[in-house]
Amino acid sequence: MLEQHYVGIDQDENEGLTHLGRIVRDAWVFGILPDSETCAGWSSAQMQSLYEKVYAAWEPYAHLPSRLPDELRKRHTQLYAQAIARAKEKGWDTELDDED
Repeated sequence: MLEQHYVGIDQDENEGLTHLGRIVRDAWVFGILPDSETCAGWSSAQMQSLYEKVYAAWEPYAHLPSRLPDELRKRHTQLYAQAIARAKEKGWDTELDDED
């Protein structure tokens, strides 16, 4: 069985607005990873380890962006707004259909 590797946030669907992409983006928010790290080629084990670090970073804020300190909330808003805008420019449809 072949191990799957993450394609990297820059190659991920919808500008990385996926489960794994959000983990990477949140790692940027919290300074766990530098913004230049896309995680391309990372193994499932590496992504799981990153998820655990990001999860722990969110815990003091109940996993809610509204509870982040001002600096982190601004960074979160900026990073996600940029990704959403780019995804929409590329045709991302935010409407749910019957299969979502």
